[in-house]
Amino acid sequence: MVPQTDVSGSLAADDRGMTDTQLACRGVAVSFGGHQVLRDISLTTTPGRVHALLGPNGAGKSTLMSVLLGLIQPDAGEVTLMGQPFTREALRHVGASINDPAFYSHLSARNNLRVHTTLLGLPDSEADRVLQLVGLQGAGKKKAGTFSTGMKGRLALAQALIGEPEVLILDEPQNGLDPEGIAHLRAYLRDYARAGRTVLVSSHQLGEVLHMADDATVIAGGDVRFAGELAELGPNLEESFFRLTAGGGQ
Repeated sequence: MVPQTDVSGSLAADDRGMTDTQLACRGVAVSFGGHQVLRDISLTTTPGRVHALLGPNGAGKSTLMSVLLGLIQPDAGEVTLMGQPFTREALRHVGASINDPAFYSHLSARNNLRVHTTLLGLPDSEADRVLQLVGLQGAGKKKAGTFSTGMKGRLALAQALIGEPEVLILDEPQNGLDPEGIAHLRAYLRDYARAGRTVLVSSHQLGEVLHMADDATVIAGGDVRFAGELAELGPNLEESFFRLTAGGGQ
């Protein structure tokens, strides 16, 4: 379970430059071994709004997120962070949870997080704060190596939330959460974005996306099939999704 928390604080949307794009890419192309995974992908997020990245399995969602984080060098295109061309230094503004998270298996969950809080110059209490946010406050002393896949997913989410970064990039953050936890996560991420931050989330749970996201980019077959406000897809998101992605698997 993820306790619902007010994250608005002093970071009001009006104070954060709502018209400035904190995360975007343009013309991104990626191929592996001669196979084109992404072609001319452009994505623009808006501070204060939750942006959903949708697509069938194999569409390249995780690949695109890896490009946004500088983990994969695209064949073409550009990424901007905080309104500037991508740099490693700009990643200090980003919290992310993608692919299979890696932890020090011999360390406790809390100490895994303390590695990051120490590097960021944050107090140990920050590790406790994010553990509570993801419902792991009772498992902080357990070794990460003993965690189930779902618990590791929660720990990765906690790690992404350290320091309340301006930009969150989350791949399937609902994995490992119970229904109550998913509902609280939804509320938390919406409040988080409303404080003027950027939240990019990939998810295969279309019903949950409908309640969480404001905007969406749908990719399939390596191409962008839709980009805009989620409401534009109509009341039946599942029907629109399958229509847009028909024949779009990789």
